Amino acid sequence: MTQTATDLVTVTIDERSVQVPKGTGIVETAASAGIEIPVFCYEPRLGAPVGACRMCLVEVAGMPKLQAGCTLTAQDGMIVKTARSSELAAEGQNSTLEFILVNHPLDCPVCDKGGECPLQDLTFRYGPGNTRMTFPKRTFEKPIPISPLIALDRERCILCYRCTRFSESVAEDGQLVAINRGAQSVIATFEDEPYKGHFSGNVTELCPVGALTSTQYRFEARPWEIQNVPTVCGLCPVGCNTAATTREGKVKRIISRNHPEVDEGWLCDKGRFAFDHLHARDRITTPLRKAGPRRFEQVSWEDALDQAETLLRDGGASTVTALSGNESVEEAYALAKLMRQGLSANSAVLPEEVPDALDSYRAPLSALRDAKTIAVYCDEPVVERAPVVELWLKAARRKGATITYGAPEGPVDALVTDQPGITFGAQNVYYLPRTPNGRGVTDAWSAAGDGEPVDGKPRVVVISGDEAATDPAVRAMAAEAEIVIGIGMFQESFRGIADLVLPGTSYLERDGTTINLEGRLQRQRRAVLAPVPDVLAWLAKLAERFGVEVSPHSSVVFDEISGQCFGGISYADIGERAELPPPAARRAETLEPGSNPEPGSGIGLRLVAYRPLFSGPAVERTPELQFQRPGGDLQISRADAKARGIRHGQTVTVSSNGTSVELRAQIARDLAAGTVRVAATDAGDLHAIVEVKS
Repeated sequence: MTQTATDLVTVTIDERSVQVPKGTGIVETAASAGIEIPVFCYEPRLGAPVGACRMCLVEVAGMPKLQAGCTLTAQDGMIVKTARSSELAAEGQNSTLEFILVNHPLDCPVCDKGGECPLQDLTFRYGPGNTRMTFPKRTFEKPIPISPLIALDRERCILCYRCTRFSESVAEDGQLVAINRGAQSVIATFEDEPYKGHFSGNVTELCPVGALTSTQYRFEARPWEIQNVPTVCGLCPVGCNTAATTREGKVKRIISRNHPEVDEGWLCDKGRFAFDHLHARDRITTPLRKAGPRRFEQVSWEDALDQAETLLRDGGASTVTALSGNESVEEAYALAKLMRQGLSANSAVLPEEVPDALDSYRAPLSALRDAKTIAVYCDEPVVERAPVVELWLKAARRKGATITYGAPEGPVDALVTDQPGITFGAQNVYYLPRTPNGRGVTDAWSAAGDGEPVDGKPRVVVISGDEAATDPAVRAMAAEAEIVIGIGMFQESFRGIADLVLPGTSYLERDGTTINLEGRLQRQRRAVLAPVPDVLAWLAKLAERFGVEVSPHSSVVFDEISGQCFGGISYADIGERAELPPPAARRAETLEPGSNPEPGSGIGLRLVAYRPLFSGPAVERTPELQFQRPGGDLQISRADAKARGIRHGQTVTVSSNGTSVELRAQIARDLAAGTVRVAATDAGDLHAIVEVKS
């Protein structure tokens, strides 16, 4: 939006005049003039500035003392001097750094922040050249494991409060706090419990010193010996922009790569820490052939492709392909082209169908923050399905948005739903797919060929991806087939069901594209080489045996499909920060909103067994994430809990058809009345309608 003349004010900073919108922070105002005001505690994503570190001291005409620049806003005629032009401000910043360094250890050579540390950088630019202090520095026990994922070195902490503000004002978990007062203040977890939450790892990036570090990355690398590869997370449908830090051909950490419309620089702990699956003990590094009920034997690639050709020819058109939704667009298209054009095998179990009509309601995720009315119509918890969407909802609530759960009674600005095709008269609709690239995979399958699925029992089932191989419905279908061919990363996923397994790769080991829940097409870039050939490479060789041309290069495959699905955009034009396509023309709506059941103590409740975020093959192979996996909880709405006399944390009995389990009640404000939620691992034999009693 363009600013009118009345919206702008003129501020002079270090004798440079700059016009900015009234109310702009002085730190940003200075930046627009090409002037740096150094900061430690200031981070706009954390909310209002607190002026804790005093690193941003500036001299303001008409004010008798130095001011914290981060807490000032631009006013017309304001004259500001930074340390560049004010001796008083320079002395203030020098003194601030000297005070911060009084007890700060000089352990930069062994500190994980060394080489990419704001404290180091600002000390060189603004701090004293030596110290006047000769007394011993204060020390603490170290490191303190505030969780299996995060270590705390308290003597490095400068009490900027970035971490506690994130916990309080962004994640809103309230688990990370400052205890004691004055010089005795330290960062701790509430009652020394492990910091357990979906977003805890963000504090390691927010920390401007080496106080909070990742246990996975600790002592693993230094900035001068690493590469950061820009890519996109492939573990949920949000598609957060990330960078994979690599050293000597191995991924050492995942950090955020702020896309302000998608993730605003936040990552969930699954996306940040679950890269250890690349080094799993049961990683498939060569083709495997069934050698017993639960045993495989290794075979050569030539023998594996020979056997795959024979089995697929036997299956012919009666072959069914089960896709996981974790494939890249190019992998899914290549596999679909082989099946649909080479075998006329048009039957598939696709991740999900996203109606094209939803494209007319497309908007960036960041638009959620500015919506005034939002309806969340989801069976599954938003945070378990698309975690960063939950952060956007919390940001909207902090700005005063009204958020309702269940079917809205009237039009709303935005709808967040896991039910495709439902709009309820919303201006923007955010459908949350179950899989990271479900839409891209579905589009790729449709673009690869024509033809109707074959009815009847499949002779051959091809399972693509470990997630599909561990899906109960897919396994049940595979049990009825004569032959099962698997494509995946881990032996345990296919043990007992597959006759032949061909190695797959992770999203960190491939080049390709993916489509997130907004409908945004993004590039995934190979961070490290896989211990196996690229899937496209061997699919190309296999397809050649059936007279089907498939390129082993993702860019060529993409260009082939782009004209059908992506408006002809070239592979090279998908930049590191992908743009969201404009909304399609809106069509007339015929869908009517449903209704929420009334709470009551005499009726059964609908059970939703959801798949937790901290589950699946990648999490199972990351030891540090095991404490995050949920269990033993029943989520129930406040109305239903009140009707049944159930308190938060109380043990309740959940029963249906003679089966019962005891779970711990959690009163959830994001749950509509008449529905309860349980992690799938706790649901057991419970049926769709259950009774809940205290």
